[in-house]
Amino acid sequence: MKRFYKEASAQPAAGREGWFQILLDGRPVKSPAKAALLVPGEPLAQAIVAEWADQLEKIQPETMPMMTLAATAIDRVEPQRDAVAGEIAGYGASDLLCYRADQQPDLLAKQQSAWDPMLAWAKQTFGCELAVTGGLMPVSQPNTALMLLAREVGRLDSFRLAALHTMVSAMGSLILGLGVLHDRTSPEEAFRLSQVDEDHQADLWGRDEEAEDRRTRLRGEVETAHRFLDLLPG
Repeated sequence: MKRFYKEASAQPAAGREGWFQILLDGRPVKSPAKAALLVPGEPLAQAIVAEWADQLEKIQPETMPMMTLAATAIDRVEPQRDAVAGEIAGYGASDLLCYRADQQPDLLAKQQSAWDPMLAWAKQTFGCELAVTGGLMPVSQPNTALMLLAREVGRLDSFRLAALHTMVSAMGSLILGLGVLHDRTSPEEAFRLSQVDEDHQADLWGRDEEAEDRRTRLRGEVETAHRFLDLLPG
């Protein structure tokens, strides 16, 4: 799509204290689903304004991650918030951190060193104790632990849910996503922890270009979601 506007701006949203509306040449921007693009807090609004302002002759949606996440929160999360929260919480039942190597002692030692502190943090913070298993066979998690995690996720607004969903999907771990959300760990460190298995295999067999491209993409998704969270009001 060609750029069709001269100026991007933001203004307080009428009737919604603390919320801002994005404008192009003074006209309200709509989400892809035609909803009003209203976002909480001026920092996020100004970040989205900057993305629109930085577009050149042709609009490139892939260069507008804050706009994309905001639209996701408005169009896809808010109308089915409970379902999205449930999907995110569901990662707790098969969290990456709970599945350990059963025939590779070196990898198991790395997993224990990297992942045990995060599981201990989750137990201390949320009261949930997840079961750990060796190998790939599914392990049943205690219902109480899953309920506590679901309660924590269910407290979040649609914008935080959109960011958390991105991080959890990219890392395969609800615990790592919550760790970033609660500032227990940085997005860079959380992503590194999610790549323990991949790094171990790469050390043994070398790095594959396709795998490295995927790794770069996923790391970018986690870092973008964290930036989005940082722009939301406390």
